[in-house]
Amino acid sequence: MSDHISIIEMGPRDGLQNEKRSVSVEARIAFVEALVAAGLTTVEVGAFVSPKAIPQMASSDQVLRGVSHVKGAEFHVLVPNEKGYDAARAAGAKVVSVFAAASEGFSRANINCSIAESIERFKPVLARAGDDGVKVRGYISCVLGCPFDGEIKPKAVADLAKTLWDLGCYEISLGDTIGVGTPLKAKQMLRAVAGEVPADRLAMHFHDTYGQALANLYAGIEEGVRVIDSAAGGLGGCPYAPGATGNVATEDVVYMLEGMGIRTGVDIEKLLVATNEVAGLLGRPPVSRVASALNAKKKHTTS
Repeated sequence: MSDHISIIEMGPRDGLQNEKRSVSVEARIAFVEALVAAGLTTVEVGAFVSPKAIPQMASSDQVLRGVSHVKGAEFHVLVPNEKGYDAARAAGAKVVSVFAAASEGFSRANINCSIAESIERFKPVLARAGDDGVKVRGYISCVLGCPFDGEIKPKAVADLAKTLWDLGCYEISLGDTIGVGTPLKAKQMLRAVAGEVPADRLAMHFHDTYGQALANLYAGIEEGVRVIDSAAGGLGGCPYAPGATGNVATEDVVYMLEGMGIRTGVDIEKLLVATNEVAGLLGRPPVSRVASALNAKKKHTTS
C-alpha cells in the first residue's frame, strides 16, 4: 500500500447541498478556510446550479471568490452545463466537475434526462475547458446501486467511466450515492472500471447509509485506488434515496488511514474544530463516529 492517500473534501458542496438549513456565504467561506487550515488542500466549495433547485448552493460564485486568497489549496466547483461553466469561469474556477449517473432511473430523477443526454450536455464543457486550461473531474453516481433501478452492473459503470475519461476528465470519482455497497461488490466494480481507466485516476465517493463506507474504502485501497472523497462530520445525504445518510465522514477516514500508517496530511484536531463549527450552524451534532468520540472525550476531560 502507498504511504499516502489524497482526500478530497466534499463538505462545503456535496455535504451542505443536502442539508435542510442553508449556511451563509460568510460561514461557508470560513468553513473552507478552516478545512484548508486542517490540511485538506483540495476542497469542493460550491455548485453552479439553479438556486431554485438547490438553494443551499446559491452564491457559490461569492464563495469561490471569497476563498481565492487562500494559498496552497485547489478549489473545485460542480457545473451541470455550459451556463454553469460560464458562471464558474467568471468567478475564477480552475477545476470544475461534471456528473453523470450509472443508472437511467437516477439520471432522470436527478437531472431530468437520460445518461446519453447528460453526456451531450457537458461535452461542450469539456471541450471548452480543454481550450481554457481548466481541469475537469468526472463524477459517476449510483455505481453500487440505485433507488430506482436496483443493482447496477459493473460493466455499466466501467463503460461510462471510459466515456468520461476519453472526453478528457483527469479523474473519475465513483459514487455509491445511496450507500448500499459492500466490500466485495466495491472490489468487483473497481476492477471493472480499472480495466478502462487507470486505477491511479479513480476516486472513491462512498456514502455510509448502511455503515459500510469504511469497509468499502479499505477494499478499494487494496485495489490500488488512492483518492477518497469525504465530508467533514459526515455531512450530506441524497434527496432521491429515503434514509440515505451523508458522505463518509472525513474524521473517520483520517482516523482509519493514520491508524494504518498511511499519511493524509490532515490535523484531526483542527478538522474537529471546523466540523463542530458547521454542525453548530446546522443545529445538530456531527454524524462522524470519530468526531463524536473526540467530543465526548474532550467534554469528559474538561468537566
